[in-house]
Amino acid sequence: MLNLLLEVKPRDVPYTVALRNTAAVTLPLALGAATDHLGIGLGISAGALNTMFADQPGPYRLRLRRMLATAAGAGLSAFAGYTLGGNDAAIVLAALAWGIAGGLLVALGPDAGRVGLTSMILLVVTSADPRPPLEALGPALLIFSGGVLLMLSAIAAWPLQRYRPERMALAQTCRQLAASARTRDDTAQAPPVTQALTDVENLLHGRDRSGGVAMGAFRVLAELIERIRLELLALGGLRSGSVEDEAALVRLREYAARTLDAIATALDAGQPALTASAALEGFDAVQDSLDKSGDADNFRLIAVAHARALGGQLRAAVRNTDIAGSRGELRLAAREAALPRDLRPRNPFAILRANLHLSSVAFRHAIRCGACLALAVAGARIAGIGHGYWVPMTCAIVLKPDFAGTFRIGLLRVAGTLLGLILATALVHVAFGDVWSRLVLLAVLCFGFRELTTMHYGLGVMLLTALIVVLLSFEGMTPADTMAARALGTGIGSALALLAYALWPTWERGRVRGALADLLDAYRQYFSAVVGDDTRVRADVRASSRRARSNAQASLDRLRGEPRRKNLVATAEGIFANANRFLRAAMALESVRQSVKPFADRSAIESFATSADHAMSALAAALRNSSKASAGIGLRAAQSRLRDALRAPDTHNDPVLVAAWIDASDRITDSIDTLAHVLGRDAAAASS
Repeated sequence: MLNLLLEVKPRDVPYTVALRNTAAVTLPLALGAATDHLGIGLGISAGALNTMFADQPGPYRLRLRRMLATAAGAGLSAFAGYTLGGNDAAIVLAALAWGIAGGLLVALGPDAGRVGLTSMILLVVTSADPRPPLEALGPALLIFSGGVLLMLSAIAAWPLQRYRPERMALAQTCRQLAASARTRDDTAQAPPVTQALTDVENLLHGRDRSGGVAMGAFRVLAELIERIRLELLALGGLRSGSVEDEAALVRLREYAARTLDAIATALDAGQPALTASAALEGFDAVQDSLDKSGDADNFRLIAVAHARALGGQLRAAVRNTDIAGSRGELRLAAREAALPRDLRPRNPFAILRANLHLSSVAFRHAIRCGACLALAVAGARIAGIGHGYWVPMTCAIVLKPDFAGTFRIGLLRVAGTLLGLILATALVHVAFGDVWSRLVLLAVLCFGFRELTTMHYGLGVMLLTALIVVLLSFEGMTPADTMAARALGTGIGSALALLAYALWPTWERGRVRGALADLLDAYRQYFSAVVGDDTRVRADVRASSRRARSNAQASLDRLRGEPRRKNLVATAEGIFANANRFLRAAMALESVRQSVKPFADRSAIESFATSADHAMSALAAALRNSSKASAGIGLRAAQSRLRDALRAPDTHNDPVLVAAWIDASDRITDSIDTLAHVLGRDAAAASS
């Protein structure tokens, strides 16, 4: 739990994004001050500030829809807050409705969750300044206009750099894969670059995809990167007793990494990957030396097969980069790899309907949000707290669907607010001067807030607190009043949010087994698709496996932040690690299947695959029921029968594929046996 508070994440907001967000917040205020319309500028700046975090990576079409929805939600919520703020009963009921609706939106993902949070914040903030409907329309439109201004700045490059988001995403994936190629993989961890490939898949195949030959080229390149990752994983999983062989593998991965870096640089610039030729020549030289050295044992057979496949895929990626990196609409049709089936968009109304029951984490979160928001609004008004909107606003921000997130955000918000008030106090005495000096100060704080919030929430809140003090000074509110109200409201709101979660928690310890069982089922289906050699099905289940892995990883991370969970964390980590060992073996097998002719007689393979499938299914069921699993018993005998059948002298099987199947089946059997052991230990501990 302490690590959650101290963790500083890598910077993930480009400077250009922070600069354009800062400009959208400060320029309207500057123009308002210059033209003596400070109130108009302040309203537009406030709208831009509230829409800022909707400016996330993705296709321009998706950015437009996401930011427009956030701006519209902010404008409508502001209008409701202005018009209902004069009636205590009405605004309390509105807070209840907004809290439930906004909290339920987390079921649709983080983007929809931001829309809900922004709407809740604008409702309670504007309710402090009640106005008649006609008078409320103008300020609400200004807030909406600020969000639209921010949206326009985010999509301004659309006509000139139509495919830049796609190129940047693919370039980042290549760089991450290159970095992974230079390190020795931990087979207990999830395959590297998983999240980056998931993001690329959503970018290129989601409902906001664009059509045309250009996008086809990008999709082919993404598929090639996926296949390159498979070969790199396979090479990384090989072990040899020869120092020379191990050194050759390291050199192969290094030259592959250099090629991927060259592809990434080319994608960044939108130019052909001309610098990749030297790395490919070095790759070929190492491959030839490995092919010609020593006897053709199992290690060299598999290593050379993977090296040849990897070299071909790297060349295909370089060629495709030449096409995908060209400017404007591309003319060449992409035919180098089969494209995965387009992902079907999810129906948001069906998802929301499916979450309308108390067992849903999103619905429980929605009820907590609604109740807390209504109680905070009512309590602040009954107590007569000055600028009491800080209390419900803090509740809305702090409350998360899980304990670890609520605990972390609550404590960091209090700590960040106190540090921010200290910073604001220093700024009041040192840097508060005329309008223009405050504008410069506002720009600096806004830029820092946008950059640091995703790295460390406490640091972001510290800068936001000082930023709000400066922003409200343009409305005539003295810094002393702002700081006192913020400190009191933040403390009460955070305490209320933590109390609400303590009274009605949603513990991850009751959900993590289900997430891990889903992971085992997804991996089982992926292995079955590899055995069946169905390219289309394999692409589909690969996407399902990634989603299941992301869900399981997120569940495990949330579990680590909960108290009294040491034994369960150890069990969950053991299941996650051994499930990933199973997956890596299946992925290594898929990489060989892509370039080697399959067996004529598949009976032995299908028998082993059926046994492994039944074992994984039984493990998933035992995990959901918290029962002991003996699913791995007997699988080793099936693996031995497979090995003997493949090595039979009269089969004439491809030696590369034989070696790959023997190695993969051994790793699969070991991982399933270990999973059964971990689950048996967990069941014994639960019954004792």
